[in-house]
Amino acid sequence: MLTLFSFVVAAESDYRLDSGDTISISVFGEQELSTQVLINTRGVINYPFLGEVKVSGLTLAELEKKIEQGLQPDYLINPDVAVAINTYRPFFIEGEVKKAGAYPYQPGLTIAKAVVLAGGFTERASKDKIFIVKAADDTAQSGNAKLNDKVQPGDIISVKQSFF
Repeated sequence: MLTLFSFVVAAESDYRLDSGDTISISVFGEQELSTQVLINTRGVINYPFLGEVKVSGLTLAELEKKIEQGLQPDYLINPDVAVAINTYRPFFIEGEVKKAGAYPYQPGLTIAKAVVLAGGFTERASKDKIFIVKAADDTAQSGNAKLNDKVQPGDIISVKQSFF
């Protein structure tokens, strides 16, 4: 049986970190190495003992491994590192919605849910002319996006005007 928790864990397992995400890093038994940090615009964090660490493009598991490898053997014998996302970077919605702007990403977000967060469609909105620019590759999705298409952090959704 798939639960909300298992869905969120699965969504986060392949999620790639980038600037604007806020993460928590915990090292078991090492309170001074546990921190919460915002990933800066260069995709980098400052971490004790390691200095600047490039995290942009890494999954949570990859970052955990990178920090563990950085801490051993010079600082800790067998570090147990856990990384979690506190706040995702936002997605953006513009055009024929009631409240265009930036909104916090939520795992499982679709275009339909994003429109609801933005107050719904205006009376001039075309539900057939919705485009999405994916942050992962900075290219517009070919053709019109569908209301059930997935949205990722950093994506830009554009709802065009209907001519009728």
